[in-house]
Amino acid sequence: MSDLTTEKIETLPDLAMSDLTPTVTLGTGSFGVVKLVKHTNGNVYALKFLMKTHVIQLKQVEHIKSEKNIMAAINHPNIVNYVGSFQDMKYLYICMEFVQGGEFFTHLRSRGKFPNEVARFYAAQVVKGLAHLHGRNIIYRDLKPENLLLDKFGNCKITDFGFAKQIEYKTWTLCGTPEYLAPEIILQKGHNKAVDYWAVGILIYEMLAGSPPFYAEDPLDVYRLILRGDLKFPWHFDKAARDLIKRLLQPDVTKRFGCLKNGANDIMQHKWFEDIDWSNLDARQTNHCIVPKIKGGAADTSNFDRYPEEADMAQPISDEEQNMYFADF
Repeated sequence: MSDLTTEKIETLPDLAMSDLTPTVTLGTGSFGVVKLVKHTNGNVYALKFLMKTHVIQLKQVEHIKSEKNIMAAINHPNIVNYVGSFQDMKYLYICMEFVQGGEFFTHLRSRGKFPNEVARFYAAQVVKGLAHLHGRNIIYRDLKPENLLLDKFGNCKITDFGFAKQIEYKTWTLCGTPEYLAPEIILQKGHNKAVDYWAVGILIYEMLAGSPPFYAEDPLDVYRLILRGDLKFPWHFDKAARDLIKRLLQPDVTKRFGCLKNGANDIMQHKWFEDIDWSNLDARQTNHCIVPKIKGGAADTSNFDRYPEEADMAQPISDEEQNMYFADF
């Protein structure tokens, strides 16, 4: 049995760009990029650059501030943890731990599908991370393989909190990835943490089958398949896995696993997870994981795609009124 561990990530309240040296680009998005940075303390982190002009133009100011505040409020071994944030005239910056093993999606696609015990281990880690969020009234709303990372020990971490939201009862925004949307989101009935447990069912299915259960080229066709609910399983699916997936992909929210009186415990105590020692899961004692190949030291990025390093084209915001938008970032 391998003895896996996880590194403790401490926040840096007085973070500034003068402490950091950007190196390679790890990913790109609508508002900017994520780069690997080296801190004067010797550690490496992932730094998200959010272009202020784009954030304002796309009316995402409150959205971005909410994302930062949610990240700052959570800390869990199965979540990409927040290190600090700051800003200058061009950018908002969110600094996070660097999760060195790369995208979960890449590892899944390279293998086609996972054996039952591997899918079970990663599903367990995702359920633990979501339960941590839900305990703080935060719904995640964007679970999919592309939003999971593997650390260098093979542990799974939830990343990208752009759609996460703190709620008391329900919210009505249509958001997420078509194949992973719960029926109540599509029907715009209002939704809550139940949508995350629906997405866990989709994820388990995709890990075991190599593709999600409801798939089409056109998102509208995907929505029709989800609402029709015609769930078919490949012959090789474990019987207990089928049962759990059916209970998670339950259109009636009042009957969906994770939403009953025992909450996430109904999922954790299901027969499919009977070989999971949930206390040992926290201690990272397992054989059932994929340990990424790390070719160098702590700054090795070989598990990430290569991106061209582009010149900084961001324009500074000189308007004092516009800069006030970010006064509490």
